[in-house]
Amino acid sequence: MPDITVDIWFDFVCPWCHLGKRRWETALARFEHRDAVHVCWRSFELDPHGSREARLTIPQRMRQDLGLSAAQAAEGVAALTALAADLGLTYRLDQARPVNSFDAHRLLHAAIDRGLGDQVGERLLRAYTGEGAHLADNATLATLAEEVGFPAESAQALLRGHDYADAVRADEDEARRRGVNGVPSFVIAGRRIIAGAQPPDILREELRLAWRRATG
Repeated sequence: MPDITVDIWFDFVCPWCHLGKRRWETALARFEHRDAVHVCWRSFELDPHGSREARLTIPQRMRQDLGLSAAQAAEGVAALTALAADLGLTYRLDQARPVNSFDAHRLLHAAIDRGLGDQVGERLLRAYTGEGAHLADNATLATLAEEVGFPAESAQALLRGHDYADAVRADEDEARRRGVNGVPSFVIAGRRIIAGAQPPDILREELRLAWRRATG
């Protein structure tokens, strides 16, 4: 049986990424050969120079960065919240504050090496989109990791140092090489980029195409 590798670039502070992750999981669950699929979650920072301080909420950033009115920002947040709810996700984006996500990505790489990548990745995404968690705060990251089996002491030691910084940078370099410039982005079997939180049916069809190419 051939293997199909799927590289998914994402950022923890991107609410579309949590939604895109759930749509991807739905597509994979419906794919006839899902056991042949190997998923590699890749780091991408939407704002590499972003502050580590949790200052403005997502609606406030939308007003500041996009020039939207309060009503327009609220409408956009409500629409995204409704899409998430259709997938069983609870979004409270009025509490979410975009911050520098570099350390969160380092923690994920460490978790992957421990066999806890799925658990830690999901927990951090859920904490950001639904709980207002400060994902640039090391104590918060360690606590969230501990909840899903990653020892807090190990997480704290990791976050005090620079381990896995090279792994995050390598993912970002690979994104640039492939032309990935936004998230979520899916590269199935090393071929073209599928950008955005695409519906499950589109992602499943891409998997089927990759399968047909692999089995010729």
